[in-house]
Amino acid sequence: MRIRSDDFRRDGRAIVLVPTMGYLHDGHVSLLTAGRARGDILVLSIFVNPTQFGPNEDYARYPRDLAGDLAKAHAAGVDFAFVPTAAAMYPRAPLTRIVVDTLTDGLCSPRRPGHFVGVASVVAKLFHVVQPHVAIFGEKDYQQLMVIRRMAADLDVGVEIVGMPIVRERDGLAMSSRNAYLSSDERVRALSLSRALAAAEARFRDGERAATALIAAAKAEIADGVTVDYVELVDTDTLQPVDTIVRPALLALAAFVGKTRLIDNRVLSG
Repeated sequence: MRIRSDDFRRDGRAIVLVPTMGYLHDGHVSLLTAGRARGDILVLSIFVNPTQFGPNEDYARYPRDLAGDLAKAHAAGVDFAFVPTAAAMYPRAPLTRIVVDTLTDGLCSPRRPGHFVGVASVVAKLFHVVQPHVAIFGEKDYQQLMVIRRMAADLDVGVEIVGMPIVRERDGLAMSSRNAYLSSDERVRALSLSRALAAAEARFRDGERAATALIAAAKAEIADGVTVDYVELVDTDTLQPVDTIVRPALLALAAFVGKTRLIDNRVLSG
């Protein structure tokens, strides 16, 4: 991959990378479509990164479908699929980690210790291998996007980080590879997450600016049988909690539907 990238860069061709863990859905395809329009060479990486999973998380059972992924990639105009093994990415236990402070104070980070260290470190490795000019990420993982954007800026990696809007199912559920875990009943309950965000946004549009009221409006919509992990209102740039909205803020939530942990968010501004 690096040899190929060296050749493309030498020829003055712009490389766009879309990093994923595979099991592609239409949300991923939207990132590939955006990437196709932004450069000459489109690279999709598929790597289920073990270092970003905790000991009791779903690394072993994370959904995988390489043949299906490659078919979707071909249809989206991908030039290269980079699909390394864990042994290739980690030939020995890594002693180097990338820690992004402050942006990982809240939201998912305290509930998934070490997760964003694994994310930032593996994305840095992917950048070194693929050497993209542009990398595209979805805004559903908003905290991840901000962590990667700050890592890239702080380390002068020379990669433009582009965030793309959340893609939803017709019924409003945010697309996620982990949706495959949901039973039919669980999927119905999972719809309450997007309804929760919509309810809070409606209160915001009606003039409410207090975090406590907006969070309460969201929580009131979450269905029985759904266990809330968090509902937080944070600044869109710093990801620090806000008490009253005076500039764009992110209402983010995570919840367990059965054993499946799902996340979603909505930016409140204007």
